[in-house]
Amino acid sequence: MNFFRFLLMIGIVNVICGLTMQAHQSVVVKACAQLVTARKKGTVVKKKAPAKPNKILLKAKPAKKIGKSPADTKNIQRYFDLDGQEHKQPRVTFADVAGLDGAKAELADIVDYLKNPDKYQERGVQVPHGVLLVGEPGNGKTLLARAISGQAKCDFFCVSGSAFIESYVGVGAKRIRTLFEHARRHAPCIVFIDEIDSIGGHRVSGSRASPEDTQTLNQLLTEMDGFQTNSQPVIVIAATNRVDMLDSALIRPGRFDRQVHVLHPDVGARESILRVHTRNKKIDHSVDFSTIARGTVGFSAAQLANLVNEAALGAINAGHCLVTMDDFEEARDKIMLGRQSNLCQTQEELQVTAYHESGHALTRVLLGSVVDPLHKMTIIPRGVALGVTYSLPDSDRYTVTKQYLVCEIMTLFGGRIAEELTFNTLTSGASDDFNKAAHLARKMVCAYGMSPDLGMIVYDSAQYFMYSEKTRETIDREAQKILDSAYTQTKELLIKNRVQLDALAQCLLNKKTLFACEVYALLGMPPRVDYRWMPKKSK
Repeated sequence: MNFFRFLLMIGIVNVICGLTMQAHQSVVVKACAQLVTARKKGTVVKKKAPAKPNKILLKAKPAKKIGKSPADTKNIQRYFDLDGQEHKQPRVTFADVAGLDGAKAELADIVDYLKNPDKYQERGVQVPHGVLLVGEPGNGKTLLARAISGQAKCDFFCVSGSAFIESYVGVGAKRIRTLFEHARRHAPCIVFIDEIDSIGGHRVSGSRASPEDTQTLNQLLTEMDGFQTNSQPVIVIAATNRVDMLDSALIRPGRFDRQVHVLHPDVGARESILRVHTRNKKIDHSVDFSTIARGTVGFSAAQLANLVNEAALGAINAGHCLVTMDDFEEARDKIMLGRQSNLCQTQEELQVTAYHESGHALTRVLLGSVVDPLHKMTIIPRGVALGVTYSLPDSDRYTVTKQYLVCEIMTLFGGRIAEELTFNTLTSGASDDFNKAAHLARKMVCAYGMSPDLGMIVYDSAQYFMYSEKTRETIDREAQKILDSAYTQTKELLIKNRVQLDALAQCLLNKKTLFACEVYALLGMPPRVDYRWMPKKSK
């Protein structure tokens, strides 16, 4: 019964569909008949023509195209990523790189070769195929590579060594091939590989070997080999701060022919770097860049740029229209020690801190020209430090004497001895001073050959426990002898000048911060040098 009902329903649906199609066909037939009749009578309705545009609109001037003028495009530099995608950035030349005169002079022939390759090829001169920039982080290796490209006005491929690292074998090698294929199509150009030690490390065998790392390095060695010739030059520049980790096959002549060391800037270079980074900032005319450069010993170029930026931010937060020496002083303190903290200290704690810092400062002043001159002392907490005593060197030191190191240890002990003489007690505030003093003493014994018992032998601290027990005991005894002698001399020095110690501590308690000129005036001593970052309010 159900089957017959199903057949009946299908029949009904077919009848309905047929009727619907017939109705549509009749409508279409009627429409066609009406159209034929209308054409015979000539009454076909034409489509409405579009309205003519307004003549006023036609007379309007076309809009100007937004883009860079030819003068602006001269200052734009093209660079490419690993996939060959083109990007644009402001052109950087050697004029924008300050403090690296030696490195720029060493790379001048590379720039000339990229500009005039025929001159070198005609004379049979082979310019280094690869240049390795070696230096500590933040000293301008990447900026120098960009400056070479901008100076030579050639394309620049910039990749990081980590971009070639993958867990799948063969991916890194393929990316190396792709990179050099794009570079040859854009020759003459520069290929810059940052942090090359991530892919160019020593190859190892056994269970520690990685097939992917080995294939990637092998492909890089093949691409940099001298067998593939090209009339247009492709210079490979790489940067690293761990040249000791690189494989010997990578740094041999023929691949990386030249190593250019990018060192920390000296005082003249620091002044030039500061002037470059303050070009677009409003600086007060009283700012002395030579003084700031002398007060930032050991700063890298990146740290100097950060110093200028922090000073400008501090000026804005303080409501200054111009960046002053006060802002630079505060910025340097913030970078080295952190921002001022509002610790609730008792009067007893402030007295201990004042005598501690006065012991450091007085010891340094009494030792004279053997040590670096005093700059500033404060009991205002910054970061984790409850107080700080600054010293600024007269110049960059590349070698030091035994007397200088011993006197530096004496200044470190001055804080603890001042506490001991005044309060007849011991506190934990000198732990960092002891750590620095012990480090200097061990350096004198193990690295500088300043111990008569151990002689001129370098003892590596990383292999300390590999030496014999007798050797370790001798190292400890010689280091302790230096520390004990320095402690005794410092204690005698402060006992003889106890009156000056009390006067200095009381003045520091009242003013919270004292500069070197104020300390010398209080002690009745002529200042060593007219060299300070003196805020205007203290003059």
